[in-house]
Amino acid sequence: MTEKQEENSPHLLVTRTLVLDDYDRIVAIMQKCYPMMKGDVWLKSQIKKLIRIFPEGQLCVEDRGEVVAFALSIIVDYKKYGDSHSYEQIIDDSNFGTHTADGDVLYGIDVCVDPDYRGMRLGRRLYDMRKELCESLNLRSIVAGGRIPNYHKYKDQYTPKEYIQKVRHKEIYDPVLYFQMSNEFHVRKILKNYIPYDKASGSYAVLIEWNNIYYNEDETVFGNQKNFARIGVVQWQLRAARSIDSFFENVEFFVDAVSGYQADFLVFPELFNAPLMAEFNEDNAAKAIRKLAQYSNEIRDKMVEYAVSYNINIIAGSMPVYEDEKLYNVAYLCRRDGSYEAQYKIHVTPAERNDWGMIGGDKVQVFETDTAKIGILICYDSEFPELGRILADQGMEILFVPFATDMHNGYNRVRVCSMARAIENECYVVISGSVGNLPKVVNMDIQYGQSAVFSPSDFAFPHNAIVSEGTPNTENTIIADVDLNDLKHLHMHGSVRNLLDRREDLYKVKFKK
Repeated sequence: MTEKQEENSPHLLVTRTLVLDDYDRIVAIMQKCYPMMKGDVWLKSQIKKLIRIFPEGQLCVEDRGEVVAFALSIIVDYKKYGDSHSYEQIIDDSNFGTHTADGDVLYGIDVCVDPDYRGMRLGRRLYDMRKELCESLNLRSIVAGGRIPNYHKYKDQYTPKEYIQKVRHKEIYDPVLYFQMSNEFHVRKILKNYIPYDKASGSYAVLIEWNNIYYNEDETVFGNQKNFARIGVVQWQLRAARSIDSFFENVEFFVDAVSGYQADFLVFPELFNAPLMAEFNEDNAAKAIRKLAQYSNEIRDKMVEYAVSYNINIIAGSMPVYEDEKLYNVAYLCRRDGSYEAQYKIHVTPAERNDWGMIGGDKVQVFETDTAKIGILICYDSEFPELGRILADQGMEILFVPFATDMHNGYNRVRVCSMARAIENECYVVISGSVGNLPKVVNMDIQYGQSAVFSPSDFAFPHNAIVSEGTPNTENTIIADVDLNDLKHLHMHGSVRNLLDRREDLYKVKFKK
């Protein structure tokens, strides 16, 4: 991300482990979150000890260098405590002598989000980090004692059990319990006097648990990195948009739906904002698309906002960008930390050049994300093997291809070439296209598309090299998991090794600029 882009981004989120210098922010957040505790916050010595005995378990989200949310946890040998315990017992009266690296359960002892950042789903982000930690450490589950802060409003009407059922059936809203249930935690037990001074909860707490389905009782693994990427693909219906707000409503629907599956990436098609061009029908094609470009910065910023709020990396299809009196076709990678980068379409089609006066960019690059190294080639660019090879040389693992094609033959070019890119570059390729019609919108009036996720063709991958694909010419989404470790194995031990076996003594592909 350039300095200018960073300055214009409202947020720049980073997830990391806590350090002792974060203590003042921890106190400030706790005082805002728990005013009823009257200054009862973690001591600096306690935070220091947690960081010393279990540094990877103390997590936070920072925005532009300032901590705005944090989560604390320890590892316990759960059979020593069972389901009938108090908060003070589990944290050993804040001495944390209960923590043991040989334990089987990650116990959450605190989660706090700055109230000014609520609505950005930072709590879910922290929970997802805990789940990844639980899996990487090969722990059986995550357990925590959850407050039920709205129970005091209903204690004369319902028992705690009845209250939990009402929350589960969404007849009562409890912010803590609802959040935990939404994050795949189930209730193990109701605890009395878990935190005796928690009057809002009636001194009750709900013992919750998330089970690690990858847990291996005979294996302890430390420091594993994420091996899988979950990819969401939108097969986008081009429909009339009454306003940019209605356009955003359609976009947010898919972001919300796909993020609910805890996907790492979401990709939209090329020129997915074309419906907004309908209001410029009276202009010629060249003027209309330049007017459409006036929305591009606003849409990009909104996509960055969605990426942060829904905790998902978004490849925002592509949009026309008019800068320095030149018209480009640009795809934006909007990361869930609030940063973004741009990939310009290199090769413009004859129709883009003749009808719109569009020109090509001059750079391709691999983008680092928190899950994988990715590349973006917009539609026609996927039909030039040199670009994919340049990205593969930079370590690309997943190639995203947002496209827009009007007829089946045009779609076939993108599909077949994208499958070839996956095989020759030993990577996954994700294509996302539009369907439907836009009357009177030149170059975008009819669409044919079928989105898909392609893999290399070898024993570890599907026999037809298709991980998943959508229904042709119908609005739908794809959710697909891809194994990044399979790529690493393929590079060195595949039946054929396209990258390793290249005759670079005879030929080489490189970018001139």
